[in-house]
Amino acid sequence: MGRLFGTDGVRGRANSELTPELALSVAIAAAQTLAEPHRDRPPVAVVGRDPRASGEMLEAAVVAGLTSAGTHVLRVGVLPTPGVAYL
Repeated sequence: MGRLFGTDGVRGRANSELTPELALSVAIAAAQTLAEPHRDRPPVAVVGRDPRASGEMLEAAVVAGLTSAGTHVLRVGVLPTPGVAYL
């Protein structure tokens, strides 16, 4: 798993190393971590994606994982990583 994490998050070849199931699991874990200091209100996560064909599929898995764990999601669509980080 460590080989998939880089300075800009999880990386890998779509539907090979980086599957919707993995994206869902990582998103659930992230949502649980975000919820720790926010017991009084739901956390909010910004989700962006790149324009590749796999982007919509992986975005849907991430949003499903985050929302299933109680995180509010702001979808920003296609946006470079620095843009998502800024938001």
